[in-house]
Amino acid sequence: MASTSRTRTGRGRGRGRGRGGRGGGSSSLPPPPSTLPLIIEEFFIVIYEDPLVKKALPKKFADYLDGQEPAKVYLRAADCGPRLWTVEVLFDGQGWMYLDKGWENFAIAHGVDFGCFVHFKYEGDDVLTVKVFDGTMCRKYYYSDDEGTDDESDDDVKPCIHPL
Repeated sequence: MASTSRTRTGRGRGRGRGRGGRGGGSSSLPPPPSTLPLIIEEFFIVIYEDPLVKKALPKKFADYLDGQEPAKVYLRAADCGPRLWTVEVLFDGQGWMYLDKGWENFAIAHGVDFGCFVHFKYEGDDVLTVKVFDGTMCRKYYYSDDEGTDDESDDDVKPCIHPL
C-alpha cells in the first residue's frame, strides 16, 4: 500500500497554503489600524433594560461627532418610508451621547422591546437609518402608510405596520 504525503491538517500537498500563494510579500496590504482614519458610520445597541427610556449610543460614535454635537437627530426606519422621527440628544460631558425625548415614540412605533438589537447607520446631516432585530436575531420589517410626512409633533405616534 503506497503512502501519501499529508500535512498535519490532513490535506494533501499543494493545498491549504492560504492566501498569497508562495509568499513574496504584497505591497497592497492595508495600513496598520492605528493609521486609519476614525470613521464610525454603523453601530448597534442591545436593549437590556426598559426600551422606552433614553438610550446611550457608543462612545466611539460620540467621539466621531466631536465638535458637531447635534441637539437632535432624525431617525429613519429602513424600509418604512421617508418619515423622519425627531429625537433630542443629550451629551453628559463624559463622552456619552443619549437618545432622549422622541426615542420613546420611535421605540413604540417600531416594536423595540427587551432583547432587541437596534442597528444604526449614520447618513450624515444628523440622520440615522435604523433597523430593528428581535430576540431571535431576525430583522423586523415594516412599511408605513405615511405619504412623505415627517415627525413634527411628539403627540403624533403613528406606528409602522408590521406585515404578517
